[in-house]
Amino acid sequence: MISRYEAFVAEDWTYLAETSISQTIEELNQSSPVEWLKLDVLDAHENQVEFKAYYKENGKIYVLHEKSNFIKVEGVWKYLDGELFNSRLERNESCPCGSGKKYKKCCG
Repeated sequence: MISRYEAFVAEDWTYLAETSISQTIEELNQSSPVEWLKLDVLDAHENQVEFKAYYKENGKIYVLHEKSNFIKVEGVWKYLDGELFNSRLERNESCPCGSGKKYKKCCG
């Protein structure tokens, strides 16, 4: 999961496609450019990882909250699918920009 997040940060579409069951380089490369800020892994067990990934797009900070499913294919873990949650950044959370301030006193 962490390596896939780092690949999104680096826009390494080849790695992301290679570590996915169905996503293609073309499909991944069509996503709009964002600035990835922070990854929080909330839970991980067996073949499932729940995480929140914070990103900035058009000057506003968003959170992607997903429970991802992975499958091992020939010894390599690959992204299968995920369940998205409707989450948002709360005012009293630490700001994901790294300032150390609360979101409401920083980027919020």
